Amino acid sequence: MKRFTSASVAAILAVTCAGPAFAQSDAAPVPATSSAVLPPSIEALAAFPVMSSFAVSPDGKHIAALQARGEDQVILVWETADLSKDPTVIGSAQMKIRGVTFVKNDVLGVSMWQPYDAARGTVIKTFLSKFLLTDLQGRSWKDPVNSFRPQSRQEEEFLKISTPSVLDTLPNDPDHILITLNSDVLRLNVRSNRAERVMRANERVIGYATDLNGDIRVRSIANRDGDGLYVASQFRNASGGWDEHIRSYIKNREVFSVIGFSTDPNIAYVISNRGRDKSAVYEYDIARRQLGEVVFEHPLFDTTSMAINRVSGPNFGEVRAVSYQGPRTTEFPIAPSYEALVTGLEQALDIARTPLAVTDPATGQTRNISYASDRYLRIVAASQDWNTVVVWAGASDDPGTYHIFQNGQLTALGSPYPQIKPESIGKTELVYYKARDGLDIPAFLSKPPADIYGPGPYPAVIMPHGGPWARDELTWDSSSWRAMMTSRGYAVLQPQYRGSDGWGQRLWLAGDNEWGQKMQDDKDDGARWLIEQGVAEPERIAMFGFSYGGYAAMVAGIRPEGLYKCAIAGAGVSDLGRIRSSLFQNPYTREAQRETVNGLNPIARANEVSIPMMVFTGDRDQTVPQEHSDLFVSRARSSGQPIDYHLIKDYGHGPAWTRTIMAEQLAHIDDYLKTGCGGSGL
Repeated sequence: MKRFTSASVAAILAVTCAGPAFAQSDAAPVPATSSAVLPPSIEALAAFPVMSSFAVSPDGKHIAALQARGEDQVILVWETADLSKDPTVIGSAQMKIRGVTFVKNDVLGVSMWQPYDAARGTVIKTFLSKFLLTDLQGRSWKDPVNSFRPQSRQEEEFLKISTPSVLDTLPNDPDHILITLNSDVLRLNVRSNRAERVMRANERVIGYATDLNGDIRVRSIANRDGDGLYVASQFRNASGGWDEHIRSYIKNREVFSVIGFSTDPNIAYVISNRGRDKSAVYEYDIARRQLGEVVFEHPLFDTTSMAINRVSGPNFGEVRAVSYQGPRTTEFPIAPSYEALVTGLEQALDIARTPLAVTDPATGQTRNISYASDRYLRIVAASQDWNTVVVWAGASDDPGTYHIFQNGQLTALGSPYPQIKPESIGKTELVYYKARDGLDIPAFLSKPPADIYGPGPYPAVIMPHGGPWARDELTWDSSSWRAMMTSRGYAVLQPQYRGSDGWGQRLWLAGDNEWGQKMQDDKDDGARWLIEQGVAEPERIAMFGFSYGGYAAMVAGIRPEGLYKCAIAGAGVSDLGRIRSSLFQNPYTREAQRETVNGLNPIARANEVSIPMMVFTGDRDQTVPQEHSDLFVSRARSSGQPIDYHLIKDYGHGPAWTRTIMAEQLAHIDDYLKTGCGGSGL
């Protein structure tokens, strides 16, 4: 197969300046303004988006989305032939609705959740999630779990609190989908809610992959041998058994993941980083058990996924696009018709690509790429024939606007956050700085709007992400943390410290067993860089983080390095011994990360805290349980420093159960930066 290349054809779109296709009467109130632009209120930042979770039916005849109604969300379903007609409204009196999608033309998949108190000797406060099916009117509801036939009383009890995930919607089958639960795979009839088990559970199975026809062809097995934990990719053979092809060892961060199949059943597409710093897409010859040629690679970023047309017809098996982890997850169009669509949408929505300097942490070399660094678009949903498309366009400082492209015309639907004004937020940019050992650290720098707060320097917040095997992106921040802080005059730096993934193996591996050590140096070096650049006021820098970021904030309290006036730790990991055994709910993730978690243990040195701190957590957090914060605070208070502590009722590890809880969490951070931080604010 030839290496994929980008076509040069551009689409011509007719843009219609039409009014919104949905009402926005339920939006949070817009703050009163004078000639000055006021920062968004806590209530505005905490509110649900007016509309979200857009989905298009495969035949393009219907659109579904969530609409905010105070503390709840409802599903709206429109007929695309006439968007001016009132939509069908589907609500829930018990569980809260979190998301909606189409599994068939006339069947919706609805994600729901609610608080749940599990009695296992002691009461464990957590949340219960469910994935249910319903018709387009919301009249008939089905729980796919009921299609499972429990083999024991224990399994029956397990199923009551479990929910399946969709493995394959089987786009060419009008009645069935594939679902998984506890490594079982069932072929579910979405109309009768009856299922047949096509794959029985195996405790080592962590995932499956299907081919273009929906047949299960690959499974991933997590196991351990003398060389450590590995993931084995097994292909199904002609007799229905499983043959192991590749072992990828976690200690080396080896990636070998099947992401699709060619129309030739012997050729799979895989993502692999063997022998290279950045993962790429390869052909894989199943019969020969050999990697073929690279079919897509980005010289600076990891490749993450591939979109393949699986709908029967002349374009069956066509590769539509590949995605890579650039400054944000970025789609690279492959099919000429899809590139034409994307190019046309970019032109219509004023999306401009400009030179962007990018430094590779693996080599230290810098090169310019053409990238949509400011406004960007994201195709949210589409019909199978791509004649009906929902697209969002916005920026890191702009919650943006949804549009629908249909019959050659682009029509604005409305903004998810009309109450938030982009001019009050401030811009975000990708920057790089040197760590003290010479490693290049990517980071996202957000400054307050200069028209309101001047050119700086500003009070500043270092905000490390959670994970730590995660990363930030150059996107609108749905947590509202960054927007809240920049709109109130603080500069925010989000370091992609060593241990972050998505920037290549060198940066990722460099964080192993460096918790609170070199990983923390990277954050401190970012604070020093802000001072050197004239962005931060030297005596007015804080650290705020959540989860692993909360751990980093605890460490900043113990070793402030003369940089931080105060620190805020949200759901912080305070005991490395506990995290190694209980933090990661996924057994594979727990075992994969366990041997990389070592370094400064906050609980052992909490009495050495030398700056004011605020700690907050939720009583329903089962990812980093409340005891991490309780123990840290009880010991940190012996340091003599002021330690504020907020236990938020019915708050988990995010997202917030209610908008009131979301506002409470934001207000604690806002108030501490304004008036806390030792008594005078940051």
